[in-house]
Amino acid sequence: MTPAEIYIDSFERILENGEAVVDGLTEAQLAHRPAPDANSIAWLVWHLTRVQDSHVAPLAGTEEVWTRDGWADRFGLDLDPSDHGYGHTSEQVAKVRASAELLAGYLRATHEATVAYLRGLTEADLDDIVDRAWDPPVTRGVRLVSVVDDDAQHVGQAAYLRGLL
Repeated sequence: MTPAEIYIDSFERILENGEAVVDGLTEAQLAHRPAPDANSIAWLVWHLTRVQDSHVAPLAGTEEVWTRDGWADRFGLDLDPSDHGYGHTSEQVAKVRASAELLAGYLRATHEATVAYLRGLTEADLDDIVDRAWDPPVTRGVRLVSVVDDDAQHVGQAAYLRGLL
């Protein structure tokens, strides 16, 4: 397998698990929080998708699917369009309410944009420095691993919450 194929396989698993975790749930179930300050399934799936979108789009040199394809308008959240959920307060988490279809649709659209980018990725591209704000500076490959890791953790958390339902 090439590095691009490994990344694509990783993101395929996130898509499959993300779609499965929201499948058949009502908006109320998706918004359920087992404790007052806990995250909901809706917030977790929205957030993992926003992270993927907001981190991969700059690597690809494209606009985020969130704003480019009207997903921000479809969700109608009272949040800044650049917001991807990092550091959200309990009140901000509560604002993220959506149907299973809307969450899965945004996840699929973001996944398609991610895979389109990854198909053109070469092994040499992985060593490109994409963020000098860290020590050591972050490479393209490390950024992609970070996104996969973050997304996998959040989809697992969402699956756990589904089990609690």
